[in-house]
Amino acid sequence: MSVPFLDLRAQYQTIKQEMDRTVQAVINDCAFALGKYVVEFEKNFAALCTTKHCVAVNSGTSALHLAMLALEIKPGDEVITVANTFIATCEPISYQGAKPVLVDINEQTYTMDPAKLKKAISNKTKLIVPVHLYGRTAEMDDILKIAGDAGIPVLEDAAQAHGSVYRGRKAGSLGVAGCFSFYPGKNLGAYGEGGAVVTDSDALAARMRRLRDHGSDKKYYHDEVGYNYRLEGIQGAVLNVKLRYLGEWNTARRAHAARYRELLKDLPVKLPPADDHCRSIWHLFVLGVEKRDELLAYLKERDIHCGIHYPVPVHLQKAYAHLGYTRGDFPLTEKWAERIISLPMFAELTGDQIEQVTAAIGEFVGS
Repeated sequence: MSVPFLDLRAQYQTIKQEMDRTVQAVINDCAFALGKYVVEFEKNFAALCTTKHCVAVNSGTSALHLAMLALEIKPGDEVITVANTFIATCEPISYQGAKPVLVDINEQTYTMDPAKLKKAISNKTKLIVPVHLYGRTAEMDDILKIAGDAGIPVLEDAAQAHGSVYRGRKAGSLGVAGCFSFYPGKNLGAYGEGGAVVTDSDALAARMRRLRDHGSDKKYYHDEVGYNYRLEGIQGAVLNVKLRYLGEWNTARRAHAARYRELLKDLPVKLPPADDHCRSIWHLFVLGVEKRDELLAYLKERDIHCGIHYPVPVHLQKAYAHLGYTRGDFPLTEKWAERIISLPMFAELTGDQIEQVTAAIGEFVGS
Protein backbone atom coordinates (compact mmCIF):
# COMPACT_ATOMS: atom_id res chain seq x y z
CA MET A 1 0.00 0.00 0.00
CA SER A 2 1.09 3.58 -0.65
CA VAL A 3 2.11 5.61 2.38
CA PRO A 4 1.95 9.38 1.73
CA PHE A 5 4.10 11.79 3.69
CA LEU A 6 0.98 13.87 4.39
CA ASP A 7 -2.67 13.24 3.48
CA LEU A 8 -4.76 16.41 3.58
CA ARG A 9 -7.59 14.71 1.68
CA ALA A 10 -8.02 12.22 4.51
CA GLN A 11 -8.23 15.08 7.00
CA TYR A 12 -10.76 16.96 4.87
CA GLN A 13 -13.04 13.93 4.65
CA THR A 14 -13.34 13.82 8.44
CA ILE A 15 -14.66 17.41 8.62
CA LYS A 16 -16.10 17.83 5.11
CA GLN A 17 -19.69 18.71 5.93
CA GLU A 18 -18.78 21.18 8.67
CA MET A 19 -16.07 22.76 6.55
CA ASP A 20 -18.26 23.09 3.47
CA ARG A 21 -21.02 24.80 5.49
CA THR A 22 -18.54 27.18 7.05
CA VAL A 23 -16.88 28.21 3.78
CA GLN A 24 -20.30 28.74 2.20
CA ALA A 25 -21.28 30.97 5.14
CA VAL A 26 -18.25 33.20 4.50
CA ILE A 27 -19.19 33.47 0.83
CA ASN A 28 -22.80 34.27 1.72
CA ASP A 29 -21.62 36.99 4.12
CA CYS A 30 -18.99 38.29 1.64
CA ALA A 31 -16.59 38.56 4.61
CA PHE A 32 -13.48 38.02 2.55
CA ALA A 33 -10.74 40.20 4.13
CA LEU A 34 -10.39 40.16 7.90
CA GLY A 35 -13.95 40.44 9.27
CA LYS A 36 -15.88 38.50 11.89
CA TYR A 37 -14.53 35.04 11.02
CA VAL A 38 -10.96 36.23 11.49
CA VAL A 39 -11.87 38.01 14.73
CA GLU A 40 -13.44 34.83 16.08
CA PHE A 41 -10.38 32.80 15.14
CA GLU A 42 -8.06 35.34 16.78
CA LYS A 43 -10.02 35.06 20.03
CA ASN A 44 -9.96 31.26 19.98
CA PHE A 45 -6.30 30.91 19.00
CA ALA A 46 -5.21 33.38 21.69
CA ALA A 47 -7.08 31.21 24.19
CA LEU A 48 -5.24 28.10 22.96
CA CYS A 49 -1.90 29.87 23.41
CA THR A 50 -2.98 31.38 26.77
CA THR A 51 -2.16 34.89 25.53
CA LYS A 52 -4.22 38.10 25.58
CA HIS A 53 -3.94 38.82 21.88
CA CYS A 54 -3.72 37.11 18.52
CA VAL A 55 -3.07 39.13 15.36
CA ALA A 56 -3.86 37.03 12.29
CA VAL A 57 -1.93 37.63 9.07
CA ASN A 58 -1.44 36.13 5.63
CA SER A 59 1.59 33.90 6.33
CA GLY A 60 4.03 32.79 9.00
CA THR A 61 6.73 34.87 7.29
CA SER A 62 4.51 37.94 7.56
CA ALA A 63 3.92 37.12 11.23
CA LEU A 64 7.65 37.21 11.94
CA HIS A 65 8.09 40.39 9.92
CA LEU A 66 5.15 42.09 11.61
CA ALA A 67 6.55 41.28 15.05
CA MET A 68 9.98 42.58 14.09
CA LEU A 69 8.42 45.77 12.73
CA ALA A 70 6.53 46.30 15.99
CA LEU A 71 9.70 45.57 17.99
CA GLU A 72 11.48 48.20 15.86
CA ILE A 73 14.29 46.07 14.50
CA LYS A 74 16.34 48.41 12.32
CA PRO A 75 19.21 48.39 9.81
CA GLY A 76 22.48 47.59 11.54
CA ASP A 77 20.84 45.60 14.30
CA GLU A 78 21.72 41.95 14.89
CA VAL A 79 19.11 39.25 15.44
CA ILE A 80 20.27 35.88 16.72
CA THR A 81 18.58 32.72 15.52
CA VAL A 82 19.55 29.15 14.75
CA ALA A 83 21.21 27.72 11.64
CA ASN A 84 18.93 24.67 11.62
CA THR A 85 15.70 26.21 10.37
CA PHE A 86 13.70 27.09 7.27
CA ILE A 87 14.88 30.26 5.54
CA ALA A 88 11.65 32.10 6.48
CA THR A 89 13.03 32.55 10.00
CA CYS A 90 15.81 34.73 8.60
CA GLU A 91 14.07 36.54 5.75
CA PRO A 92 12.17 39.04 7.95
CA ILE A 93 15.43 39.95 9.66
CA SER A 94 16.79 40.83 6.24
CA TYR A 95 13.62 42.74 5.32
CA GLN A 96 14.43 45.07 8.20
CA GLY A 97 18.01 45.57 7.04
CA ALA A 98 19.26 43.78 10.13
CA LYS A 99 21.85 41.00 10.21
CA PRO A 100 20.96 37.39 11.01
CA VAL A 101 23.52 35.99 13.45
CA LEU A 102 23.33 32.20 13.50
CA VAL A 103 24.18 29.71 16.22
CA ASP A 104 24.47 25.93 16.24
CA ILE A 105 22.10 23.38 17.73
CA ASN A 106 22.09 21.12 20.75
CA GLU A 107 22.83 17.62 19.46
CA GLN A 108 20.01 16.03 21.47
CA THR A 109 17.15 18.47 20.77
CA TYR A 110 18.19 19.90 17.35
CA THR A 111 17.13 23.34 18.61
CA MET A 112 19.18 26.39 19.63
CA ASP A 113 22.08 25.61 21.97
CA PRO A 114 21.82 28.15 24.81
CA ALA A 115 25.56 28.01 25.49
CA LYS A 116 26.29 29.03 21.91
CA LEU A 117 23.60 31.71 22.09
CA LYS A 118 25.33 33.37 25.01
CA LYS A 119 28.61 33.60 23.10
CA ALA A 120 26.89 35.16 20.05
CA ILE A 121 25.43 38.18 21.87
CA SER A 122 27.04 41.52 21.04
CA ASN A 123 26.22 45.17 21.71
CA LYS A 124 24.31 45.13 18.39
CA THR A 125 22.02 42.25 19.38
CA LYS A 126 18.43 43.54 19.56
CA LEU A 127 16.39 40.33 19.36
CA ILE A 128 16.71 36.57 19.89
CA VAL A 129 14.54 34.20 17.82
CA PRO A 130 14.58 30.58 19.01
CA VAL A 131 12.84 28.09 16.72
CA HIS A 132 10.50 25.42 18.04
CA LEU A 133 11.37 22.66 15.60
CA TYR A 134 9.42 19.58 14.49
CA GLY A 135 6.76 20.31 17.12
CA ARG A 136 9.16 20.45 20.10
CA THR A 137 9.96 23.73 21.84
CA ALA A 138 13.47 25.08 22.22
CA GLU A 139 15.06 25.06 25.70
CA MET A 140 13.31 28.24 26.75
CA ASP A 141 14.32 28.54 30.42
CA ASP A 142 17.98 28.88 29.54
CA ILE A 143 17.28 31.07 26.51
CA LEU A 144 15.02 33.42 28.47
CA LYS A 145 17.53 33.67 31.32
CA ILE A 146 20.37 34.57 28.95
CA ALA A 147 18.18 37.06 27.09
CA GLY A 148 16.83 38.58 30.30
CA ASP A 149 20.30 39.07 31.74
CA ALA A 150 21.28 40.89 28.53
CA GLY A 151 18.05 42.92 28.32
CA ILE A 152 17.14 41.47 24.92
CA PRO A 153 13.57 40.46 23.96
CA VAL A 154 12.80 36.92 22.78
CA LEU A 155 10.49 36.29 19.83
CA GLU A 156 9.40 32.66 19.40
CA ASP A 157 9.32 31.13 15.94
CA ALA A 158 6.49 28.71 16.72
CA ALA A 159 5.61 27.90 13.10
CA GLN A 160 5.69 24.16 13.88
CA ALA A 161 4.39 24.28 17.46
CA HIS A 162 0.59 24.74 17.52
CA GLY A 163 -0.23 23.50 21.01
CA SER A 164 3.28 22.47 22.07
CA VAL A 165 3.98 22.79 25.79
CA TYR A 166 7.17 23.72 27.63
CA ARG A 167 7.13 23.08 31.39
CA GLY A 168 3.37 23.63 31.51
CA ARG A 169 3.38 26.75 29.32
CA LYS A 170 2.14 26.95 25.75
CA ALA A 171 4.41 27.74 22.83
CA GLY A 172 3.92 31.36 21.85
CA SER A 173 3.36 32.52 25.44
CA LEU A 174 6.98 32.30 26.58
CA GLY A 175 8.60 35.27 24.87
CA VAL A 176 7.45 38.81 24.18
CA ALA A 177 5.48 37.32 21.26
CA GLY A 178 5.16 34.09 19.30
CA CYS A 179 4.77 33.64 15.56
CA PHE A 180 2.83 30.82 13.90
CA SER A 181 2.39 29.58 10.35
CA PHE A 182 -0.85 28.06 9.07
CA TYR A 183 0.64 26.70 5.87
CA PRO A 184 -1.62 23.80 4.76
CA GLY A 185 0.75 21.07 5.93
CA LYS A 186 1.01 22.36 9.50
CA ASN A 187 -0.82 20.66 12.40
CA LEU A 188 -3.22 23.60 12.16
CA GLY A 189 -3.24 24.42 8.47
CA ALA A 190 -5.31 26.79 6.37
CA TYR A 191 -6.65 26.07 2.89
CA GLY A 192 -4.03 28.43 1.54
CA GLU A 193 -1.59 30.68 3.38
CA GLY A 194 -1.97 32.11 6.87
CA GLY A 195 -0.12 33.07 10.03
CA ALA A 196 -0.49 34.82 13.37
CA VAL A 197 1.37 36.59 16.14
CA VAL A 198 0.29 36.04 19.74
CA THR A 199 1.32 38.30 22.62
CA ASP A 200 0.31 39.59 26.04
CA SER A 201 1.43 43.12 25.13
CA ASP A 202 -1.43 45.54 24.44
CA ALA A 203 0.96 47.98 22.77
CA LEU A 204 2.55 45.40 20.47
CA ALA A 205 -0.85 43.98 19.48
CA ALA A 206 -2.24 47.43 18.65
CA ARG A 207 0.80 48.33 16.57
CA MET A 208 0.72 45.00 14.70
CA ARG A 209 -2.99 45.35 13.91
CA ARG A 210 -2.27 48.78 12.45
CA LEU A 211 0.76 47.68 10.48
CA ARG A 212 -0.94 44.62 8.94
CA ASP A 213 -3.65 46.90 7.47
CA HIS A 214 -1.71 49.65 5.69
CA GLY A 215 -0.86 51.48 8.92
CA SER A 216 -4.53 52.21 9.57
CA ASP A 217 -6.71 52.06 12.67
CA LYS A 218 -9.62 53.65 10.80
CA LYS A 219 -10.43 53.09 7.15
CA TYR A 220 -8.68 55.57 4.87
CA TYR A 221 -6.79 57.18 7.79
CA HIS A 222 -3.17 56.05 7.86
CA ASP A 223 -0.92 56.84 10.80
CA GLU A 224 2.18 55.20 9.35
CA VAL A 225 3.35 53.30 6.30
CA GLY A 226 2.09 49.76 6.74
CA TYR A 227 1.65 46.51 4.85
CA ASN A 228 -1.13 44.40 3.41
CA TYR A 229 -0.70 41.40 5.71
CA ARG A 230 -4.40 40.78 6.34
CA LEU A 231 -5.74 37.23 6.73
CA GLU A 232 -8.59 36.30 4.39
CA GLY A 233 -12.00 35.63 5.91
CA ILE A 234 -12.24 32.17 4.40
CA GLN A 235 -8.91 31.19 5.97
CA GLY A 236 -10.05 32.48 9.35
CA ALA A 237 -13.21 30.37 9.09
CA VAL A 238 -11.28 27.28 7.95
CA LEU A 239 -8.84 27.64 10.84
CA ASN A 240 -11.69 28.07 13.31
CA VAL A 241 -13.20 24.74 12.25
CA LYS A 242 -9.85 22.96 12.39
CA LEU A 243 -8.96 24.49 15.74
CA ARG A 244 -11.78 22.52 17.35
CA TYR A 245 -10.05 19.29 16.27
CA LEU A 246 -6.44 20.29 16.91
CA GLY A 247 -6.19 18.66 20.33
CA GLU A 248 -7.56 15.38 18.96
CA TRP A 249 -5.22 15.48 15.99
CA ASN A 250 -2.18 16.27 18.15
CA THR A 251 -3.07 13.38 20.46
CA ALA A 252 -3.17 11.06 17.44
CA ARG A 253 0.26 12.30 16.35
CA ARG A 254 1.66 11.59 19.82
CA ALA A 255 0.33 8.04 19.59
CA HIS A 256 1.91 7.62 16.15
CA ALA A 257 5.24 8.94 17.46
CA ALA A 258 5.13 6.48 20.36
CA ARG A 259 4.47 3.62 17.94
CA TYR A 260 7.32 4.70 15.65
CA ARG A 261 9.65 4.87 18.64
CA GLU A 262 8.63 1.40 19.82
CA LEU A 263 9.13 -0.21 16.41
CA LEU A 264 12.42 1.58 15.68
CA LYS A 265 14.09 1.42 19.11
CA ASP A 266 16.32 -1.57 18.31
CA LEU A 267 17.49 -0.32 14.92
CA PRO A 268 20.73 1.62 14.31
CA VAL A 269 18.95 4.96 13.84
CA LYS A 270 18.92 8.16 15.92
CA LEU A 271 15.43 8.66 17.31
CA PRO A 272 14.01 12.10 18.06
CA PRO A 273 13.93 13.04 21.75
CA ALA A 274 11.02 11.71 23.76
CA ASP A 275 8.61 14.03 25.55
CA ASP A 276 9.94 15.21 28.90
CA HIS A 277 9.63 18.82 30.04
CA CYS A 278 8.77 19.56 26.41
CA ARG A 279 5.47 18.08 25.19
CA SER A 280 5.77 17.90 21.42
CA ILE A 281 2.91 18.02 18.95
CA TRP A 282 5.03 15.90 16.58
CA HIS A 283 4.63 18.09 13.54
CA LEU A 284 7.41 15.95 12.09
CA PHE A 285 8.97 12.65 13.13
CA VAL A 286 12.61 13.02 12.16
CA LEU A 287 15.21 10.24 12.27
CA GLY A 288 18.95 10.45 11.93
CA VAL A 289 20.33 7.70 9.67
CA GLU A 290 23.46 6.81 7.75
CA LYS A 291 23.09 6.62 3.96
CA ARG A 292 20.07 8.89 4.13
CA ASP A 293 19.71 9.46 0.40
CA GLU A 294 19.92 5.73 -0.30
CA LEU A 295 17.22 5.09 2.32
CA LEU A 296 14.98 7.75 0.77
CA ALA A 297 15.30 6.07 -2.62
CA TYR A 298 14.69 2.63 -1.09
CA LEU A 299 11.49 3.82 0.58
CA LYS A 300 10.27 5.63 -2.53
CA GLU A 301 10.64 2.41 -4.54
CA ARG A 302 8.22 0.86 -2.04
CA ASP A 303 5.75 3.76 -2.41
CA ILE A 304 6.65 5.21 1.00
CA HIS A 305 7.06 8.98 0.80
CA CYS A 306 9.33 10.90 3.18
CA GLY A 307 10.93 14.34 3.41
CA ILE A 308 14.04 16.20 4.54
CA HIS A 309 13.70 19.13 6.96
CA TYR A 310 16.07 20.68 5.97
CA PRO A 311 18.71 19.52 3.47
CA VAL A 312 20.64 22.82 3.29
CA PRO A 313 21.23 24.87 6.46
CA VAL A 314 20.61 28.60 6.26
CA HIS A 315 24.31 29.50 6.40
CA LEU A 316 25.02 27.39 3.31
CA GLN A 317 22.18 28.83 1.25
CA LYS A 318 23.26 31.00 -1.69
CA ALA A 319 20.83 33.70 -0.52
CA TYR A 320 22.88 34.11 2.67
CA ALA A 321 26.38 33.70 1.28
CA HIS A 322 26.95 37.40 2.02
CA LEU A 323 26.94 36.67 5.76
CA GLY A 324 30.36 35.08 5.29
CA TYR A 325 29.68 31.75 6.97
CA THR A 326 31.37 28.67 5.51
CA ARG A 327 31.00 24.92 5.77
CA GLY A 328 32.23 23.81 9.17
CA ASP A 329 31.00 26.88 11.06
CA PHE A 330 28.02 24.98 12.50
CA PRO A 331 29.16 21.36 12.54
CA LEU A 332 26.20 19.84 14.40
CA THR A 333 23.67 21.50 12.10
CA GLU A 334 25.63 20.34 9.07
CA LYS A 335 25.96 16.79 10.39
CA TRP A 336 22.22 16.67 11.08
CA ALA A 337 21.30 18.03 7.63
CA GLU A 338 23.18 15.17 5.99
CA ARG A 339 21.44 12.45 8.02
CA ILE A 340 17.84 13.50 8.61
CA ILE A 341 14.75 11.92 7.16
CA SER A 342 11.18 12.89 8.05
CA LEU A 343 8.82 9.93 8.16
CA PRO A 344 5.11 10.06 7.25
CA MET A 345 3.24 11.86 10.02
CA PHE A 346 -0.38 12.99 10.08
CA ALA A 347 -3.30 12.33 12.38
CA GLU A 348 -5.03 9.88 10.02
CA LEU A 349 -1.93 7.68 9.60
CA THR A 350 -2.82 4.04 10.31
CA GLY A 351 -1.05 1.42 12.37
CA ASP A 352 -0.56 -0.70 9.26
CA GLN A 353 1.11 2.21 7.48
CA ILE A 354 3.46 2.83 10.41
CA GLU A 355 4.40 -0.86 10.46
CA GLN A 356 5.00 -0.78 6.71
CA VAL A 357 7.34 2.23 7.06
CA THR A 358 9.32 0.79 9.97
CA ALA A 359 9.58 -2.67 8.40
CA ALA A 360 11.08 -1.13 5.25
CA ILE A 361 13.58 0.87 7.32
CA GLY A 362 14.50 -2.31 9.19
CA GLU A 363 15.07 -4.13 5.90
CA PHE A 364 17.32 -1.33 4.65
CA VAL A 365 19.50 -0.86 7.73
CA GLY A 366 19.80 -4.64 8.16
CA SER A 367 20.84 -5.31 4.58
